[in-house]
Amino acid sequence: MNSDSAKPLDIEEPIFSHIPVLPQEVVAGLTIRPGGHYLDATVGGGGHSRLILAAAADVRVTAIDQDEDALVAAKKELSEYGDKVTFISTNFASYEFTPNTYDGILADLGVSSHHLDTADRGFSFRNPASLDMRMDRRQSLTAADIINDWDEKELADIFFKYGEERLSRRIARRIVEKRPFQTTTQLAEAIASCVPRQYRYGRIHPATRVFQALRIVVNDELGVLETFLASSPIALVPGGKIAIISFHSLEDRIVKHTLRESSLLKVLTKKPIVASEEEIAGNVRSRSAKLRIAERRES
Repeated sequence: MNSDSAKPLDIEEPIFSHIPVLPQEVVAGLTIRPGGHYLDATVGGGGHSRLILAAAADVRVTAIDQDEDALVAAKKELSEYGDKVTFISTNFASYEFTPNTYDGILADLGVSSHHLDTADRGFSFRNPASLDMRMDRRQSLTAADIINDWDEKELADIFFKYGEERLSRRIARRIVEKRPFQTTTQLAEAIASCVPRQYRYGRIHPATRVFQALRIVVNDELGVLETFLASSPIALVPGGKIAIISFHSLEDRIVKHTLRESSLLKVLTKKPIVASEEEIAGNVRSRSAKLRIAERRES
């Protein structure tokens, strides 16, 4: 590993955040009932699962996550609930759904604060780190593989499609000229160096959309979301609710159309539920959150 990818010794390892977005809206939307069984398909630090377990008596939760760090944190956060929580290490698209099992299903999509704040995971360019970006570190493909091995057209295409980056061709050209890259900051600096001045000092860092695109491709985020949305409704009991929180337009578009087109579901949210100004002030991550809810039809 390149020496500038090492973590600074004086930075403590961040822990998973337990602050769930849209907490009241999720609990209300799922209509938690006593004795109910709920699936948290992206348990993360366990924040939403804790709210679900506390919302009614004798609630059970099946909590899944593909990230082992998340499961360790969630087990600690939810330890007081004992065998009311079942933990499973898997991607939610790979989970085998059993018909008529859950009174509610929740998926909180996207990258967690923990992933962004943990330098060596490579999701952020705030600190130098290896170009990783794998949610599930058992898989082989990394962001470094894409950046250093894919051709210029492939890079431009993914930056445009998954990052909605309008300077995708220019950025891809510079990356091919300057590679190989070992660290996140090297890549971010190369991107910033090739964009116009007004773009370089705009509202967001010019590498933000490229990093989003890389993360989506490394983890096949949109593909696994489509698989999950297609396969999960059958696992709801009649009248059961599915609640999906997305964080960017590509995800929200898939959620909106898939829920609407499912013959098993009735959409309950004509427009997505968004965070209040009060919540955004206390948790900036909630600013881009959109919650959509649907209900399993009775027949």
